[in-house]
Amino acid sequence: MTLPHTSQLPDTPCYLNGEFTALKDAKISVLDRGFIFGDGVYEVVPVYGGRLFRFAQHMARLSRSLAELRIANPLSHAQWHEIALKLIADYAQSTGTTPEMSDQLIYIQITRGVALRDHPMLPGLTPTVFVMTNAMKLPSAQQRSEGVACVTADDFRWEKAHIKSTSLLGAVFSRQISVDAGALETIMFRGEHLSEASSSNVWVVKNGKVMGPPKDHLVLEGIRYGLIEEMCRAAEIDFELRRLSREEVFDADELLLSSATKEVLPVTLLDGRAVGKGTPGPIYAQLHAAYQQAKRDLST
Repeated sequence: MTLPHTSQLPDTPCYLNGEFTALKDAKISVLDRGFIFGDGVYEVVPVYGGRLFRFAQHMARLSRSLAELRIANPLSHAQWHEIALKLIADYAQSTGTTPEMSDQLIYIQITRGVALRDHPMLPGLTPTVFVMTNAMKLPSAQQRSEGVACVTADDFRWEKAHIKSTSLLGAVFSRQISVDAGALETIMFRGEHLSEASSSNVWVVKNGKVMGPPKDHLVLEGIRYGLIEEMCRAAEIDFELRRLSREEVFDADELLLSSATKEVLPVTLLDGRAVGKGTPGPIYAQLHAAYQQAKRDLST
């Protein structure tokens, strides 16, 4: 595969350390701790019709991740919001559309900053702040109507999964397992209990109840954790967070993935075996419809 030269990178807008520039012109030091150690955190915020989706929840998780790394949040909520809105508008202009016609993903990354290579969490550094946006690619109509295939694997990643860290080599390895198998995602287990997928949360539906792993250090609490609970409550669907066994996952009536780009997506094939009836189920249909309504509510 031929990688693009710097001059071939998109001429789309981004923000780096206080300045707005084109993505192809943005540069950081080779001694940035994000580059050397993966010493940083990130967030990905969906944008529908030019409007940020659950921005406050994303900012809260960003602050939690930064606190775990002992990095002070370099910007206020209002400043993050202002940067995001400008990038949304600038991206729409650069692509010849309007913000109202544009579904995007805002990517935010903060690293500890630049220093000579040394492992300790060095104090007094100026964090590197990078924000970019690009078009959102949502699941296809076929994936929604037929569901997707996933494979399973042991969760070999570290035990601080609650931090949305830029150290993503574990996720790269786990996602490659599904790529090699021709599947969409890798659903992982710590021992005999469900953790999450390589870049998604996983939900088990049984007898009309939606269940997910508990919020702890073994799972990244996706922003859709709260949203799915809210949607279940509104639809009077039972909802529970607890340890879920491998057996329960394979015995599910429905399996669902959730993430910023997948929204809610049905899994109908797991390790070559049909999930439930092998087609997207009624709970998925309800949650997908509720999710689309939550998006529409952004413009009301």
